Amino acid sequence: MSIRRAVALGSGSYLPERILTNDELSKTVDTTDEWIFARTGIKQRHIAADGEWTSDLATKAAERALDMAKISATEIDLIIVATATPDQTFPSTATRVQHNLGTTQGFAFDVQAVCSGFVYALSVATQFIETGKVTNALVIGAETFSRILDWTDRTTCVLFGDGAGAVVLQGQDGNGTKADRGILSTELRSDGTHNELLYVDGGPSTTGTAGCLRMRGKEVFRHAVSNLATIGEEALVSAGATSDDVDWVVPHQANHRIIEATARKVGIPMEQVILTVSDHGNTSAASIPLALDSGVCDGRITPGNLLLLEAMGGGFTWGAATLRW
Repeated sequence: MSIRRAVALGSGSYLPERILTNDELSKTVDTTDEWIFARTGIKQRHIAADGEWTSDLATKAAERALDMAKISATEIDLIIVATATPDQTFPSTATRVQHNLGTTQGFAFDVQAVCSGFVYALSVATQFIETGKVTNALVIGAETFSRILDWTDRTTCVLFGDGAGAVVLQGQDGNGTKADRGILSTELRSDGTHNELLYVDGGPSTTGTAGCLRMRGKEVFRHAVSNLATIGEEALVSAGATSDDVDWVVPHQANHRIIEATARKVGIPMEQVILTVSDHGNTSAASIPLALDSGVCDGRITPGNLLLLEAMGGGFTWGAATLRW
C-alpha cells in the first residue's frame, strides 16, 4: 500500500564560535572540570556572541541542511523553528529565518516544547507532508540558552549552551512498511503537573522579563529516564520495529548518565548511541539535530539506517520519533 512519507534529504548544524570550558567556569562559580564531567559528561559549551540571535544560529544551520539536500530555500513550503529562546516575543523566529533565507514561499512558525521541541516540530511537519499540504519542509532546533541562565547558579549554568541544527524533509511515496525511508512514527507526551521541576521564572504575562532557568536536577533525572525509555519503546512499536532494528539512537544531549541509563532500559548498547553532549552541553531543542548532523557528517549514519530520536524537556514534555535515513 502506497503511503506518503516525510523523507530526510539533508541535515545541517551550527555552533557559535566562542567556547566556554569547564575550567573557565570554575573561575566564576564554585565548581571544577572533574565535578562537571563526572556528573554530566560535559566538557565545554558554545556561547552566542553579542548581537548573535537565535535566528542567526538557525539560519546558518538551515543553509547547511539545504546545501546537503541540494534544494533551494525558494522550494521550501514550511519552516518550523523549535525554540524556547526566541529572538522576540513575536513575531516568530521562524519568520525571521524565512526572511534571512530570502524567501516568501509558504509559511513559517515556532514550536515551543523546550528540549522536546525538535521532536514535536518533526511530528508537526510530518503531518503536513503526509496529508499532502506540504512537499518540502525545513525543521530547525535553535537555542541561545546562555541568555536565560543564572551564571551564579552552579547547578544550572554548567549544563547549557547555544547552538542550532536543521533537517530538510520532503514528501515521497513509500510502501507503508518499516523499510521505507523517512519518518516512520512519532509519539508525543506532556504532563503539566511537574512545572516546578524545570522552568524559567519569568515571562511576558507574569514578570514582564525573560527570567532565568530553574531546575531540580535529581527529580528531572528520575522522570527523564523513565519517560524516555517508555516513549522510545512506544515509537518503535508504532513503526512496527524493535530495538534490534535500531542502528543508532540520537537522543537529547542533556546528561551522559541520563542517556546511558535510558539506553540500558531500552536495550540498546552505548556503541549505537550518538553522543555529542561533551562538546556542546545541553542545547535544548537544538541538541538532537546537532547530534544527528554530527553522525551524518562523520559517516556513522548512512542511508537506510533506522534512527530512534528521543527527548524530554520542561513542562514536562517528552517525545520520540523513528526515522529511516
